[in-house]
Amino acid sequence: MSAVLKTQEAQFEPLSAARLGDVLAVENSAYTHPWTRGNFTDSMLQGYQMQLLSGIGAPGEASTILGYFVAMKGVDEVHLLNITVAPARQRQGWARVMLDALAIWSRGQGAQWLWLEVRASNARAQQVYSSNGFKRVGLRKAYYPASGGVREDAVVMSLKL
Repeated sequence: MSAVLKTQEAQFEPLSAARLGDVLAVENSAYTHPWTRGNFTDSMLQGYQMQLLSGIGAPGEASTILGYFVAMKGVDEVHLLNITVAPARQRQGWARVMLDALAIWSRGQGAQWLWLEVRASNARAQQVYSSNGFKRVGLRKAYYPASGGVREDAVVMSLKL
């Protein structure tokens, strides 16, 4: 699947161990509590849906990571575990591209619902999800680690496919 947005050509590819170092660099630059190498490798071993969205460079140039997502298929649902847009590429519509691709894949898997958790303090991400049709359906108390040894609530959101 290819996409063109903001005059940038992009493509999806499976997130592979070969690109994991680059993904970890993006992850660490995007979050105060990033996923670890172990989180990603465990997801690979479990066979989760892991897609890398990369910008296509000129011939001979390495592709640029625009973002990636990790999702777990259930019986009739898919749970989005991680979706990240590289900080330098945020606010350009790439989250929508990835959410659309995830919804298409999920429907193809027979899923009826998409689920996710998002930090209660992350209003921008909640707005992105809402604008893509997700509805707030609950709250998980003390779900995420936060600074100072405290924990932060997660807003649970879902999308009927």
